[in-house]
Amino acid sequence: MDSRAFWLRLKTHGWAYSFSIAATLALGILIGTVVSYGVKGKEGQKSSDATPLTVPSPKQLSGTFSQIAKQLGPSVVNINTESTIKNPHRRRGGQNPDDDDSGGGNGGMDDFFNRFFGGQGGPNGDAAIRERSLGSGVIVDPKGYIVTNRHVVDKADRIRVRLQDDPPGVQHDAKVIGQDQETDLAVIKIDMDRSVPAAKLGNSDSMQVGDWVLAIGSPFGQVGTVTAGIVSAKGRDIVPNRQFQTFIQTDAAINPGNSGGPLVNMDGEVIGINTAILSETNAYAGVGFSLPSNTVAEVYNQLIGPEHRVVRGSIGIMFDAVENPAITRVYGAGTGVTVSSVVAGSPADQAGLKVGDTITTVDGKKVTKGSELVADIASRKPGAKVQLDFLRNGKKQNTTVTIADRSKLFAARLNDDEGGNDESTPKQDKFGITVRRLTPEMAERLDMPSGKGVIVQDVKPGSFAEDINLGRGDVILEVNKQPVNSEDDFTKVESNLKSGQDVVFLVRPRGSTRQDGTIFVAGTLP
Repeated sequence: MDSRAFWLRLKTHGWAYSFSIAATLALGILIGTVVSYGVKGKEGQKSSDATPLTVPSPKQLSGTFSQIAKQLGPSVVNINTESTIKNPHRRRGGQNPDDDDSGGGNGGMDDFFNRFFGGQGGPNGDAAIRERSLGSGVIVDPKGYIVTNRHVVDKADRIRVRLQDDPPGVQHDAKVIGQDQETDLAVIKIDMDRSVPAAKLGNSDSMQVGDWVLAIGSPFGQVGTVTAGIVSAKGRDIVPNRQFQTFIQTDAAINPGNSGGPLVNMDGEVIGINTAILSETNAYAGVGFSLPSNTVAEVYNQLIGPEHRVVRGSIGIMFDAVENPAITRVYGAGTGVTVSSVVAGSPADQAGLKVGDTITTVDGKKVTKGSELVADIASRKPGAKVQLDFLRNGKKQNTTVTIADRSKLFAARLNDDEGGNDESTPKQDKFGITVRRLTPEMAERLDMPSGKGVIVQDVKPGSFAEDINLGRGDVILEVNKQPVNSEDDFTKVESNLKSGQDVVFLVRPRGSTRQDGTIFVAGTLP
């Protein structure tokens, strides 16, 4: 009986009921005294094998959290970006505003990260829109080098960083050192006349499910926010075809604006960069993902190198992303990686590999999973040779394959030809556009002759190309009567033009077919 029920009955039945209850309680006390006396009489029993219980100080864990927060806080920064975007419905006359972007794109991947990042845009209109977004980052070098997510700073016109100890209104301009699309990481730098506090990286492989972690960042612009949780899982693959993004899952609260901030262990070491959440409401739902620090270190060390880009090896094959033993049982001998696609003209194609071949060893080392094969090949430099053993129709065969640059082989799928026009080291061009050659697959999809033309990948805001209304996804066939069928062709023609010269592009507009024909897009170089 709870206290509310007791007092209700007391009020209903009066003092007689109260007396009855009092008598019952007195009897209980008497019985309890007798029982207690009986237990006390057994003090003579031995208990030398019992271990005394200890209760830890309730302040011990919270003290650890606050100590880590004080230690790491100064290394975590707020990132404010500004970018100019064009109204996506603004197109040349006669074109359908709902045409698909024939240049390809990340599709759901962009939506996935944009939903996490929570950038704010202005209303739709014909004019350019200034977009402002907030994110986080962590200083990893006292000279001002900062690690964050690529989607935090990608295509930003201006990047500004606020340190935790900065006075109100003080921000520092930052420049992009390098970006890696496949891991969604970027390195930016602020120039300071003093050293800045840098965080220490930990070994993410040492983390176990259940370990305590802290997430630090600027959710919804609230600088210096600290949340606590545990490692919920490791090795999560959450985005299809992202072979270099295997995440640590955590239930530490992560919200829009935390993106790019650190996930920290109880030693005060950064063991991950907070990248994404799964949520139906665009807010915390208990499932967040951080890129492991071991991956971060590998990418960072290449981005700060002379080329400011990540180079990964590839042989130009694809395989089923979801491991399925039935595939290898049908095509191989129950083990290995079965090829589902071979890129035309790739090293694998030149070496004679075909769809249905099951690769079993790389330089004599067995491979049983696709992730093992990718990790091995990606770690090798382009130009290196590798010996592959494989099964074809149950028979053992082998071949030698020359490693190629992954970013070039899969430029169309990645929507980023990092080899020729690395976004992390953009060229100061005259037209203000980035182009890439048409792969055979793209040419077929666009109804273009194979090997003809280059596709516009990006247009710089305020550039000559934007002024004359060249758009992303347009296919350029000629510039001033000169055919351009590769990035090198385009760069050569562009480099020979000077200020004041007329420039005429022969273009197949985005979304048009061969029957629609081509148009001229022209202007005078400023």
